[in-house]
Amino acid sequence: MSINQKKGLDALLRPEDSIVVLIDHQPFQFTNLNSHEPTMIINNVAGLSKAAKIFNVPTILTTVLEERGGLIIKQIQDVFPEQKPINRTWINTWEDPDVTDVVAKSGRKQLIIAGLWTEICVAMPAIQAAAEGYDVFVVTDACGSSSLEGHEMAVRRMVQHGITPINWFAVLSEWQRDWARLDTATQLSGLMIEHCGATGVAYAWEQQLLNTPVPAQ
Repeated sequence: MSINQKKGLDALLRPEDSIVVLIDHQPFQFTNLNSHEPTMIINNVAGLSKAAKIFNVPTILTTVLEERGGLIIKQIQDVFPEQKPINRTWINTWEDPDVTDVVAKSGRKQLIIAGLWTEICVAMPAIQAAAEGYDVFVVTDACGSSSLEGHEMAVRRMVQHGITPINWFAVLSEWQRDWARLDTATQLSGLMIEHCGATGVAYAWEQQLLNTPVPAQ
């Protein structure tokens, strides 16, 4: 059975088997981002970054020609202040050994990718890594393209190569798996309030109601 045909629990993400690669969330790419509202991509990739840190999932940051295209966005860099993004000339991240050597040395096979743009800097490494035996997941709502068509066609293309599309909240939910895991669940509650939109607002409201004393009759 190939790694991309895993089923049941084996097909779900596990923190101890996961590694995240964030590709080219830089100003130049955002200037021609038309598939999504840019604030949504920023919110989602920041949430994904914080979730990876909560679950101790190794996360690689990489940029292309940062001296021209700009530094990786602050919302990611602030989560990993100690990490200098790997700056590439290769368009395809998977042709740069500075990145692939780190992934290989981790021994982890669940590869989670997000980046700009979906049809180029995400699709190329995802397709190559899948052929090398990695179980590749692309976080589609933390990716974006110069057009909606470009994003959607890239996702369709990657699915044909056995790559799994997923959103960022599904990633952290599979990592968490059981809300009885309080060490991470407690941290996730704050993350939800910050990055999960209406769900976070509703959770904060629920906490308000639970902590509001009922007037004595």
